[in-house]
Amino acid sequence: MTRFVLIALGCMSSQVAWGNPNHVTVKQDEAGYLLLMDGSPYFVRGMNWDYLPIGENYRYSLWNQPDEVIETALRRELGLLREAGVNSIRQYPDIPPRWVEWIWVNYGISTMINPLVGRYGTEIDGRFVPVTDYSDPTTRAVLRAQTLEAVEKFKDTPGVLMWLLGNENNYGLTWSGFEIQNLPEGERDAARARYLYSLMGELVDAIHAADPNHPVALANGDLQYIDLIKEECPNLDIMGSNVYRGMTARDLYQVVEEKLGVPFVYSEFGADAYDAKAGREDHLTQAVYLRSQWLDIYNNAYGQGAGNAIGGYVFQWSDGWWKYKQEENLDIHDSNASWSTGAYAEDFVEGQFNMNEEWFGITAKGPPDAQGQYELFPRAGFYVLRDAWRLDPYAPDTTAETIQTHFAAIDPQVYDRSYKSALAIGQLDTLSKAYVSNVRMELSTFGTTDSTATGQGKERFTVDHLESFYL
Repeated sequence: MTRFVLIALGCMSSQVAWGNPNHVTVKQDEAGYLLLMDGSPYFVRGMNWDYLPIGENYRYSLWNQPDEVIETALRRELGLLREAGVNSIRQYPDIPPRWVEWIWVNYGISTMINPLVGRYGTEIDGRFVPVTDYSDPTTRAVLRAQTLEAVEKFKDTPGVLMWLLGNENNYGLTWSGFEIQNLPEGERDAARARYLYSLMGELVDAIHAADPNHPVALANGDLQYIDLIKEECPNLDIMGSNVYRGMTARDLYQVVEEKLGVPFVYSEFGADAYDAKAGREDHLTQAVYLRSQWLDIYNNAYGQGAGNAIGGYVFQWSDGWWKYKQEENLDIHDSNASWSTGAYAEDFVEGQFNMNEEWFGITAKGPPDAQGQYELFPRAGFYVLRDAWRLDPYAPDTTAETIQTHFAAIDPQVYDRSYKSALAIGQLDTLSKAYVSNVRMELSTFGTTDSTATGQGKERFTVDHLESFYL
């Protein structure tokens, strides 16, 4: 029997099935592409979400905490996610399926499951290999087995939206071998890439065979090697990319349509909230970029422009204090930029880095308590996304003109005071707490005689004591 739970999402509502996997497909017609969940259009208002207290790094996992800690964290975070209008999150396969279903049933937020396919190394025959060789038959077999194990684990879980393979794996093609080294230097990267995408193509077909209910996307680094993707991944359902092109993606949608003929979803995109040139936080500029990027998506959604934009996953929900050195200064919000692009012109200086990995959150993060719970402080970008997503791109009265009018009315400056006030209150709350360390108590006992105690000149032995506290 199928049961339904009605969940209110601001002015929206959705029926959430409990106990049955969702059926997700791609539809194409003369107006473009739609992602359909259980037969209804599903515009992806996604978020790269994680839960990582200040002082922790990539080794920390919320899913290893007690259930009560997990549920407390999820209720706090997902309430804010839903307030912003987020309807999908991106997660690696370490999330237990029961929590994917819990998130879906309680908050109406779906999950895109993301096997990494060896992006950051993999274990081969009991040995961790940090650089993945996609030409090695043993490695390919291991990665195929790992990916299909994740598919079996999640395919029947309510709330799963789609599969996402890898994470910019095309930026990690550095292995060397006899066959590769014998090629001219200019041909080596493309040869490595062909091995990568041939494996991805095999995985797409294997996932289709194992799970006909969910589409498969890549998480490519921009559109690099798109011609190889066309050759090696002919049955790919959705092109996904991590894209940092600034205010707009320019010709990205048109190139995907011409080369691949599939819908496009951003697996990552956004802007940081730090001005590397001025050396200060700048959440308003971040919000301006987010507004422009989503205007670009709406302008290329079904019935508009290229017609193949189905949404995206903003990078990211909250600041990652561990990102810069990953092992050091985990309790310091590092302002060192780690890469550079002129697409974010406001703080770009030739020859210097301007992208601050620890400042991409649309929420700022407060200090954790003893259980790792912490407060979040929404920046202007949070409210800009909330306002932008109130427009349904698929509504009959949504036109190019109404899209422009809607986005033009969104002013990030309006939310500057909201963020700064909330942040100041949070800082005062932290400062108001008293922290005591190195507490010591000493007890002393001693005996005395008192000749006046009886009033007859006789001495009486008494016992006294003292207590001393040291902080």
